[in-house]
Amino acid sequence: MSSLAEEASWPKDIVDRDYNARATVSIERFEAEMRKYRDRSEDMRSLGSRFDVVYDAESGQTIDLYGAGTGGERRPVFIFIHGGYWRALSKNDSAFMAGMLARHGIATAVVDYRLAPSVSLDEIVREVRAAVAFIWKNGAELGIDNDRIYVGGSSAGGHLTGAVLAGGWREDFGLPPDLIKGAMPISGLFHLAPIAASFAQEWLQLDEDAVWRLSPMNHLPEVGCPIVVAYADGEAAGFRRQSVEYDRLWRKAGFPSRLIEVAGRNHFDVLLDLGVDDSELSRRLIQLING
Repeated sequence: MSSLAEEASWPKDIVDRDYNARATVSIERFEAEMRKYRDRSEDMRSLGSRFDVVYDAESGQTIDLYGAGTGGERRPVFIFIHGGYWRALSKNDSAFMAGMLARHGIATAVVDYRLAPSVSLDEIVREVRAAVAFIWKNGAELGIDNDRIYVGGSSAGGHLTGAVLAGGWREDFGLPPDLIKGAMPISGLFHLAPIAASFAQEWLQLDEDAVWRLSPMNHLPEVGCPIVVAYADGEAAGFRRQSVEYDRLWRKAGFPSRLIEVAGRNHFDVLLDLGVDDSELSRRLIQLING
């Protein structure tokens, strides 16, 4: 059992503190970073290949695609899954890396999913997996090389990245086991026991079975890919522990992983480094995709 599971028995005020990313910055700083997410994403619209493409008929959820190939060209793709503690943000806040990637010949697909508490975390995970399956099955039409699919996300999106990397679901979608060629979870959450013991339980309502079923640490795949696990040096302590442990377990399973602590960044602005060509995160992502 992961040591993270034991955190659920800690005093609730400590668990809440260790998983309260918002409390690590001022309200003004948080709001400023959220504006940058939206403004810099809107700046990418001129790169857009296709917007509001429905990937899942059941939910009606959509993706936006930036910098995809044209005229028969098929480009590698980075699928980005937004955070927001599973209850906030959208693909409209999450495309700011598209320009950096396009300059390297890489497409970006940004995923929307319905939010808690309107839907369960089981459903959110299903929708994100459906988005990945849609991109793989429709790569030729979308200008995507479906043999070069990479995935990443921040915070709750890091958890959902782990859910895509996890084993036991590809068969249901008719996907190959080596579908994902690399991943970059940033400030992710990979074991949900402490989350179910925290303030986030108010909108997640996770029981013990859901904690087990939806914790990526419990379901590492049989076929793993290279990953880069990143977090900011200004993270709340729980997010830091989760990244360190996920990296450890990934390497213990025999899969390649690189752990990065990004200096001078907090839980929110670390992600914006993906929009900067010479940042450590951008360099590592390009290396991951280009081998």
